[in-house]
Amino acid sequence: MLTTVPLFGAIPGGPEMLIILLVLVLLFGANKIPKLARSTGQAMGEFKKGREEVEDELQQMQEGATGTGDREEETREEDSEPQPEIGADADSEPEPEIGTETESERN
Repeated sequence: MLTTVPLFGAIPGGPEMLIILLVLVLLFGANKIPKLARSTGQAMGEFKKGREEVEDELQQMQEGATGTGDREEETREEDSEPQPEIGADADSEPEPEIGTETESERN
């Protein structure tokens, strides 16, 4: 015969809940309980928002990782085209090969 044991023990019923509420009133006072409940709700809302942001980021990263295959092929095609030189040497004449004379050397 199998019996199931709850993970966190029995869920508090009527009398237990009254005792818990009485202890809360004694510890925090009747005036602070609504503020405490409000701040707890706000904290839970912020936690939920943060968790959703992290899940969205992970989703975007996964979509980005699967979508890079097409982009890699496009960049390879772009990289295979010769690029003009940029810098100080781009304006000067190309250097002659070894064993050849330039026009200024001939004159």
